[in-house]
Amino acid sequence: MNKIFKNPYLNSIYAEAYIVILVSLITYIGKQDSPDNFFSPVAALSLFVLSAAVMGFLFLGEPLQLFLDGEKKQAVSFFMKTVISFAVITLILFVVTARLL
Repeated sequence: MNKIFKNPYLNSIYAEAYIVILVSLITYIGKQDSPDNFFSPVAALSLFVLSAAVMGFLFLGEPLQLFLDGEKKQAVSFFMKTVISFAVITLILFVVTARLL
């Protein structure tokens, strides 16, 4: 796997950046008055599937590779570091958002 994705802390930052980019795009597109049609739910479901794939790669890609290589403790450690660091980032965002309201 690419060296750029071998850091659990960076993976959680990448995940958060992906979310920020998506929300920014959705907010920008939402401000334009686009009528609902058949393709709106198709686009929403496609975005959901894409997001699941991206998050699966960021959270499970390296741990799965480690697990398959027989390094089970390192796999669990990598996964937990990614999840915990993502949770900390999310908590910080909630606190910042609450203070801004």
